[in-house]
Amino acid sequence: MAEENGQSRRYPQNLQGLLQLAVDAGSATEEPAPAEPMSEERKAWLREALADVAKGQMDEVEQMKTCLAVLNQEGKGEGELDEDDDEAKESAFEMLSELCENLDNARDLMVLGGLELCVSRYLSHSQSGLRWRAAELIASCAQNMPQLQTHLLGIGTLPKLLQLTDSDPHPTVRVKALYALSCLVREQEAGLQAFLSHDGFSVLMRGMQSENEKLRTKSAFLLLNLLTSHPEHKDTVVSMGMVQQLVSVLRTPHSQFHEHVVGTLCCLVEDCPQGLRDCRDPALGLEELLKQRSVELRGKEENEEELEFCKHLRSMCFQRQQSDDNGMDR
Repeated sequence: MAEENGQSRRYPQNLQGLLQLAVDAGSATEEPAPAEPMSEERKAWLREALADVAKGQMDEVEQMKTCLAVLNQEGKGEGELDEDDDEAKESAFEMLSELCENLDNARDLMVLGGLELCVSRYLSHSQSGLRWRAAELIASCAQNMPQLQTHLLGIGTLPKLLQLTDSDPHPTVRVKALYALSCLVREQEAGLQAFLSHDGFSVLMRGMQSENEKLRTKSAFLLLNLLTSHPEHKDTVVSMGMVQQLVSVLRTPHSQFHEHVVGTLCCLVEDCPQGLRDCRDPALGLEELLKQRSVELRGKEENEEELEFCKHLRSMCFQRQQSDDNGMDR
């Protein structure tokens, strides 16, 4: 079977491709073919295809080993050689991030010691381009991979990501570190507990107060996500003065991330008596702020969800309060 339909045979580059090829071949016939022994020619083709796939996967492992060899090299001193080294290492990280979109490769990287190298050396590297690429690679590997999440937590990744998110001087490093942090704590109970033990909510609060628009947006989104998924922690953040801090953020010049801030306030009011009392505090001036914001957002399609959050928050806090007060008067 050197050729089929006049075209040279081309094999899939990975196991998923081979399986898809088998599915496509099976669906090409409208009726199932009668059971009959596989021809020797067919067997030979299948063996060759499997060998080609295995070779392709092995090639990817070898590529990762080559990248890790580059990353394991020590600096050569000052000057242009160091710049060349950094560029080579940045390229190695970019290749690893691309390869580790495949979950099997991400697991192989863990086995090869690549994640320890990222955490121990590159999250604290002097070059910001290497710090953020290391964080990005960690995020790629940790997404939806409990085994890798557990491994990363075990080697002390989370405190380092929190520190980078909170105080790194380079804005891209902070954003990528927060991205990796999110991959370790969302839908991951052990990660969430480590996040709580290292005062992670305060880091998110400071992120929302930064000048970095991406960091503000991602911090607000993660805070809302965590409180929605884990309402048992509402009392904790309310006791930290989160309501007052969020309202202070809302008083800054309007930004798209305010949608997540108002959404978080809605979350903190629902089934949380102290959160409700904090929002109703006259000294906070939240009712007037929500009225003003609702007027500003009216008719703007891109802010429709934030407008709905504002209306909902006003309803829960102040219209309900008027109803409660009227009931007490009677």
